[in-house]
Amino acid sequence: MKGIPMQTGVLRVLRATAASWWRQKELRRTGQTGQAQRREREAVLRDLGYLKQAALLPNAHVICGEGGTFLHLGWTTVSTFAPIERFPLAALAVARGTPFIDIRPVTDVTAFANLPRVARDGSGDPDHSGASRSVSLTIYIDIVEELGAWITNDPRPFQST
Repeated sequence: MKGIPMQTGVLRVLRATAASWWRQKELRRTGQTGQAQRREREAVLRDLGYLKQAALLPNAHVICGEGGTFLHLGWTTVSTFAPIERFPLAALAVARGTPFIDIRPVTDVTAFANLPRVARDGSGDPDHSGASRSVSLTIYIDIVEELGAWITNDPRPFQST
């Protein structure tokens, strides 16, 4: 996480999230505490890996719309049907500086559906056209912001108007 030591609060949230999953609760209920703790540790380590990727990858971002919240990490996407307020991993990523695109205010669903996708590796594909076209995160933000999306942790250089 860019050389910053892991904050106790981040670990606390990840541990609480892992412990609250129905599978771990069921394991504890049936007396399989050791297995529940092992699964919780695995979940925390996995989520820490996601947070590290979010901090390091050039096109990592969180996007939230009516369909849920998605943490895009290049070839990996972590998602839930819930809004960001109920997705602790995504909220932590945003709190730690990952760009956040809130598309809930976007009303033109047709224009949104026709947007290019964000390139996985940080590059763009300017020669390719159509729905499968890919662009950098900053270009994507330029486009989606025109549709009414709200941006937090904007990675674009400041532009004076």
